[in-house]
Amino acid sequence: MTGALVAGLLAGYGIAIPVGAVATYLVALTARTSLRTGLAAALGVATADGAYALVAVLGGAAVAGLVTPIAGPLRLVSAGILVALAIRGAVSALRSHRDATTRPVTPLAPGRAYVSLLGITLVNPTTVVYFTALVVGDRAGSAVSVPEQVGFVLAAFAASASWQALLAGGGALLGRVLTGPRGRLATALVSSAVITALAVRLVLA
Repeated sequence: MTGALVAGLLAGYGIAIPVGAVATYLVALTARTSLRTGLAAALGVATADGAYALVAVLGGAAVAGLVTPIAGPLRLVSAGILVALAIRGAVSALRSHRDATTRPVTPLAPGRAYVSLLGITLVNPTTVVYFTALVVGDRAGSAVSVPEQVGFVLAAFAASASWQALLAGGGALLGRVLTGPRGRLATALVSSAVITALAVRLVLA
């Protein structure tokens, strides 16, 4: 059981730690809104990672076989969503900056942030292929019990959740440092540019 927990933690951190477009968006979102919204978004990412870990444990190679042929289209969908979010973030930041003296900014609700990040992560085929490769490789030549499977999934979820929460905390600190209208505008525009670049890289990969 201990081995399954350690494997789950390593798998969860392995998929969560590399900084990509989703992580960049999470930090920028928290900086522009609140820690509560950022933590909800972080939980959305971790939920998707946990769900894919569960799918990999239950389906194994069969799941990878289904996902691999449509990985290209899914990657395009994921990139398209990220670019749309980047554009929306930049436009929203520009409007808020121009109307800062006449109109208050309405923060993104935590529930909506959770659903948004959950959806973005779910359409990323890399996650399910990653977990499936680990699970199938670990199963080679040995049987895995149900408690070990549950432990792996929960550990992967916990690892992803802790890392995403750390990113959200960093975004909250960034938001406090850049409290002025110009600082928040600069943060939004830079993050939108980075997200767009990472989305393009996702398509070309």
